[in-house]
Amino acid sequence: MNKKTTLAMAATLALSAGTALAQKTTSQGIDEYRAMLQDGNPADLFEAKGEDLWKKARGPKNASLEKCDLGQGPGVVKGAFVSLPRYFADTQRMQDLESRLLTCMETLQGFSAADIAKTPFGRGEMANVTALATWIAAESKGMKFNLSQSHTQEKTFYEVGKRLFFQRGGPHDFSCASCHGEEGKRIRLQDLPILTKNPGDGVGFAAWPAYRVSNGQMWSMQLRLNDCYRQQRFPYPGFASDATVALSTYLGVNAKGSASVAPAIKR
Repeated sequence: MNKKTTLAMAATLALSAGTALAQKTTSQGIDEYRAMLQDGNPADLFEAKGEDLWKKARGPKNASLEKCDLGQGPGVVKGAFVSLPRYFADTQRMQDLESRLLTCMETLQGFSAADIAKTPFGRGEMANVTALATWIAAESKGMKFNLSQSHTQEKTFYEVGKRLFFQRGGPHDFSCASCHGEEGKRIRLQDLPILTKNPGDGVGFAAWPAYRVSNGQMWSMQLRLNDCYRQQRFPYPGFASDATVALSTYLGVNAKGSASVAPAIKR
């Protein structure tokens, strides 16, 4: 091997090592950035508001939500978040946290669930639903997801959610799996977790609701899914629709055993 060839090989190896180091440094930098943001997460404000809304008498019936059954019994909040979506016998429907809150706000407080569902994110009672979801999620922080698959509808919604996850369409022929179905995917500096299997503690489904630093908004899981459809150039799904609940069921079942970190903080 001549000197010229040796130098070329050394340069190639150095370039490869430098590239790997740069990638590692970028990932580490993002992790450090998130850790810095987590100290004093603005989600704490939404969490406090949600707790107040849960206990406060409101609505046409001037009642609180303290008798709301989120699946663990009337008024029980701890552990509810990591077991949703699930089937509820009283509504005979699969419901996630936000759709279940609509049911309680209607039956206990007298609000119109249909009117709230049509309200834009961040406004009116829709903003209150997000705050309530933030507090309820926080009450299960550190607990592990364990969604039921015992009822027929729970199994059906998992399968429907799986099909929706892989359904391609829109002008770019995208699906959820286009971003979250393979290793090594990234948007800008954002690593994209694989959601067809358990992504691990506090990743994917186990990280929402979350505060979005880039736009100063608190995002619930319903809004997160809504924005995914926007990026696929699909029409927005209806709030708390069967489609979004089915997708959440698929993601939640796949997250079994992962610990929730919600409410988290995102870029």
